[in-house]
Amino acid sequence: MARRGGWRRGAVLLLALALVAGAIYTAVGFLQRSETLVTERCTATGAGGEDLATDQAANAALISAIAVRRGLPARAASIALATSMQESKLRNIGHGDQAGPDSRGLFQQRPSQGWGTEQEVMDPVHAANAFYDALVKIPGYESLPITEAAQEVQRSAYPGAYAQHEPMARAFASALTGYTAPGLDCSLRKPETAGDPGQIQQRLASAFGAIPATTAGRTVTVSAEATQAWAVAQWAVANAKALGITEVRVDGHSWTRLSHNGWQAANAPAGQVTITVAADPAA
Repeated sequence: MARRGGWRRGAVLLLALALVAGAIYTAVGFLQRSETLVTERCTATGAGGEDLATDQAANAALISAIAVRRGLPARAASIALATSMQESKLRNIGHGDQAGPDSRGLFQQRPSQGWGTEQEVMDPVHAANAFYDALVKIPGYESLPITEAAQEVQRSAYPGAYAQHEPMARAFASALTGYTAPGLDCSLRKPETAGDPGQIQQRLASAFGAIPATTAGRTVTVSAEATQAWAVAQWAVANAKALGITEVRVDGHSWTRLSHNGWQAANAPAGQVTITVAADPAA
């Protein structure tokens, strides 16, 4: 009888272990598929683990695109991103602080100090251009430490604070100006609304200036070469959350919103970027 009882206990134990293993497998599968557990963030190669929220990444992409548009080096974008991160956390905020009550926008520029009207400094395109206008007047800014170049523009009460953002700024600037390819990835949930190809073209023109682009259905095709193509492609990834972008293809690579696998090898010719937006979920 003892032998039979031991066999039964062993069988019950094995069955219990199998049920637990099955439950764990099911739970892991559910967690992997659950959209609610996706943390929406963007990261850049070499950023030292410092991610950006999707709205921060979109602002970083605009600041970097304007550097590309002006023909400035990636170093200029690095300085600008470190400055904006310190001043506003890369957010277009509509208030200042005790040191600058009228400070506004991505760079906390003060209308009282000649940066433009309050409406202008709250316009990210104007704010970025105003920052670069001041930066390029600094002799040899490209070879200055980021904190020194930023301080020459901003005249901050805490000049050493810009240095802490240098790894993030260098990594995101390198990706978003097209020098690190592929260097930017965003982890996103599925889009809730349809994307608008017309809005993609409008935002591209605002960021990069006159750039050849056509639309067919839900896809915008941009003609661009080399680093500019990667700058446009990674701009699209950084803006995928806000603009309902689901896929980006460029130079033998593709980024697909719901794969969560980053850039993958794909059939994508050089010389063009294709940006596809979401269809209407209700259709």
